[in-house]
Amino acid sequence: MPAIEYFYSAHSAFAYLGSARMMEVAGTAGASIIHKPVDLLRVMVESGAGSTRERGDRHRAYYFGREIERWAEWRNAPVVEGMPTHHHNDTTLCNGMLIAGIEQGHNVDRLAHRMLEAHWRDDADLADRETLTRLANEVDLDPAPLLDAALSPQISAIYLANTEEAIRRSVFGSPTYFVDGDMFYGQDHLEMVERALAQPFQGVWPRT
Repeated sequence: MPAIEYFYSAHSAFAYLGSARMMEVAGTAGASIIHKPVDLLRVMVESGAGSTRERGDRHRAYYFGREIERWAEWRNAPVVEGMPTHHHNDTTLCNGMLIAGIEQGHNVDRLAHRMLEAHWRDDADLADRETLTRLANEVDLDPAPLLDAALSPQISAIYLANTEEAIRRSVFGSPTYFVDGDMFYGQDHLEMVERALAQPFQGVWPRT
């Protein structure tokens, strides 16, 4: 079965904007989605991309303003005006909850999408246990086992491994997709992901 390796964080704007389209692409191709939530700040800093908070005002206004507005309209994925209120809260719990779901044998496609949507459309706080409980219930998953495990040593080790794998494989932002080892950064490359699932592109990545 073909697969999309999906490196992202549960609070990522562009992961949200591409989430529904990614699942559509995967479904059409009969591909599985391999979720790999990461510590996005560490990935960006250690890759050399740097924290988005340190970028210039003009860059931020374009990339995290106008770009989000246009893609939200194009993908029919409504967003709050400006940055979500709780955007800079710790993402360890929500990302750990997704990993716990995977480890407990669940398909977390819908949960990941609902987290992203709730944060960017509904201004939800993904560091809040009550909010995460509600979101899991909305996609028919029992939240208690997921939240109980989310900060456990086992899940923390997987979260760390995902993050270090992303750095090792030259990931520098969210979302990043891999198809048979070929890397596609950004939801604006989902049409290329779709093509790669049907017919790989020529050339290799990473460059040797």
